[in-house]
Amino acid sequence: MDINYELYKVFYHVATTLSFSEAANKLFISQSAVSQSIKALEKKLNQKLFIRSTKKVRLTPEGELLLRHVEPAMNLIHRGEIQLLEASEGVGQLRIGASDTICRYFLVPYLERFHKEFPGAHIKVTNATSIHCVELLENGQVDLIVVNSPNPYLGNCETKHIRSFQDVFVANHSFDKLVGRCLSYKELLEHPILMLDKKSTTSEFLHNLFLQHQLDLVPEIELSSNDLLIDLAKIGLGIACIPDYCVTGKDLEKLFIVETKEKLPVRELVIAYNDRVPITKAATEFLKYF
Repeated sequence: MDINYELYKVFYHVATTLSFSEAANKLFISQSAVSQSIKALEKKLNQKLFIRSTKKVRLTPEGELLLRHVEPAMNLIHRGEIQLLEASEGVGQLRIGASDTICRYFLVPYLERFHKEFPGAHIKVTNATSIHCVELLENGQVDLIVVNSPNPYLGNCETKHIRSFQDVFVANHSFDKLVGRCLSYKELLEHPILMLDKKSTTSEFLHNLFLQHQLDLVPEIELSSNDLLIDLAKIGLGIACIPDYCVTGKDLEKLFIVETKEKLPVRELVIAYNDRVPITKAATEFLKYF
């Protein structure tokens, strides 16, 4: 089927913004031209791609399916443009995805080093959960991701070990009766548990771990931030489960580590990239740090 690339380009911008006017602004064409392009694409594909109303635009199931194929293609073209510019302008752009926790407690020094060594390079960091980071990598929206492992979503991505870590349970001194004790997982669940929400690999890891011990983990509070979990643990709302690298000496002035009989398995931080597409020069240089 011979369809003009420009029609797919217009579709991509409408689909990602869900706005005909915003897509028109990004493409520097009129809103009428955007509408005509979408109508032409729908006619050629014999499918309705958008549901339009006076207030909003949304994708049809057919439109969502098409976007899953068009988005990686658009990002691959963009990646090719970047690499051509890199050939003449130096290192170019580093696009990296990581959670806010990994960025704050691990990634910042490496980004600082990269910036000092390649001051002309543009750095774009996208904050997302480890699960969403894999989607960003597969869609070509980032060059590298730093994520927790095990991560069943990594699939065929190429990974490189960075460091090992363990999750720990921490509580404030309203739980002083637990100091010096070594709790079983079952005993631990007698207390309110604070943990990351279900959209995280950490949540999946913990739920699966407790299921292996025939226990149903039902947290008191689920959040998207480890820093917030630490803050809530400090005011006594429960026992928080967080990576050990997030616990500082200052935190331990108000918190203590709750020991468990069954030791939490060691996990890893890994850096991953998609080996099915050419890696950028900036990403190649950043990988050398690990």
